[in-house]
Amino acid sequence: MLDLTLTEIATALQGELVITDAASRAGWSPQTVVNGTVDTDSRLIGEGDVFVAKRGEFDDGHRFVGAAVEAGAALVVVEHAFAKTDGHDLTVPQVVVEDSVLALGHFATEVVSRVRAGGDLKVVGITGSNGKTTTKNLLRAILKRVGETVAPRDSFNNEVGAPLTMLKLTPTTRFLVAEMGASGKGEITRLIRMAKPDVGVVLTVGLAHAGEFGGIETTLATKTEMVIDLEPADTAVLNLDDPRVAGMAEKTDAQVLWFGLSDDAAVRATEIDATAEGTSFVLHLPEGQSRPVKFAVLGEHHVMNALAAASAAHVLGVQIDEIVAALETVTRAERWRMEVMGGKDGVTVINDAYNASPDSMAAALKTLALIARPGQRTTAILGEMSELGPYSVEEHDRIGRMVVRFNIERLIVVGEGARAVHLAAEHEGSWGGEAVFVETADEAFELVAADTRPGDLVLVKSSNSAGLRFLGDRIAEANS
Repeated sequence: MLDLTLTEIATALQGELVITDAASRAGWSPQTVVNGTVDTDSRLIGEGDVFVAKRGEFDDGHRFVGAAVEAGAALVVVEHAFAKTDGHDLTVPQVVVEDSVLALGHFATEVVSRVRAGGDLKVVGITGSNGKTTTKNLLRAILKRVGETVAPRDSFNNEVGAPLTMLKLTPTTRFLVAEMGASGKGEITRLIRMAKPDVGVVLTVGLAHAGEFGGIETTLATKTEMVIDLEPADTAVLNLDDPRVAGMAEKTDAQVLWFGLSDDAAVRATEIDATAEGTSFVLHLPEGQSRPVKFAVLGEHHVMNALAAASAAHVLGVQIDEIVAALETVTRAERWRMEVMGGKDGVTVINDAYNASPDSMAAALKTLALIARPGQRTTAILGEMSELGPYSVEEHDRIGRMVVRFNIERLIVVGEGARAVHLAAEHEGSWGGEAVFVETADEAFELVAADTRPGDLVLVKSSNSAGLRFLGDRIAEANS
């Protein structure tokens, strides 16, 4: 974070600075400078950090103010003033705000504005129904080779995670990569107003979270928020292969850079070859530049994420050799995202159970089918794709039929929310026991443990809420 006085922080948060007598005796004053990390998790607070007490769905961060102070917090942001914590006088300053989440946004807006005014900061915003986190990781790997880069950890892309990332900026930060997710209209606009992108990337518009959005048209309108406020000097990086994304070109005043597999895309890939070791392709950039890429991230679908990252980096002036070198250093999309876990007797587990949508589920199944060696048995362990609303049964049914059409030899469906996958597969394939439904991950593990053959290739795929990512780890450990 920037060096800011307590008064400056309180002003940015649009709150009231409170320094108790105990805090004053401890040496705190309105002009004391604070520059620690800002976080809403008291377990991550260290000496000199800022703890923001946020009310959540299941807990209230105000219960952990004492723990944050004990851990070394220099400032607490709260929605009501504290005189004592855990029976002791509060010895650090506090800023009292009406709403901690809104205050975080105000704080992020101020910090981004200051860094922009004092340096050469460029902001990249990334959104889409699938691929945001992978694209963010790839772009971070590229940009950090040429300048100080701040990007979110994990999938920090909402009204809390995004500003927490923005608050990590320093006066010398050159690039901010902001992953911008949403569960409803207006949320991307809110994030953009904290840090308006110089480059806005839109990956896909699909059925991920369609239940929350209320339908694909609302999803489209929400993702379009990424490009609407871009200015003529900015650049919209758009997926030419997705008709909904391509249509956004009419909604923006910015320059447009197309990426995709189409010959008409300015940034494209050719000669794609997906194997169990990764995916090789030839990267083409504008002005006739091209280079071969040995991309270790598993799955042909991640080539599109690599193209998006390369496009944004190109707009920011990164040379093609630097882009390729960075892409070739990345070995996985993210923890639990197409993560290849090897084991004894040639057993391979692909753990892709952090997120799932109809598009990403189809891509993972296609990868499983494509990379299997002749004679290698394939197993898909599938859980629920959450947040599909009225599309849920239809989309799970489609996935079950896809399993059969891809000739995947064994299917284990886990959990009631995914039962339609099992029913569809049985109907499509008339299998004799190769498709099995179980209620729990423990049952799935027992089935796999009882019948794992040397050389098996196993995919574990579900939404995060289904909890199968731990099943993938468990299967890999059992075979290591």
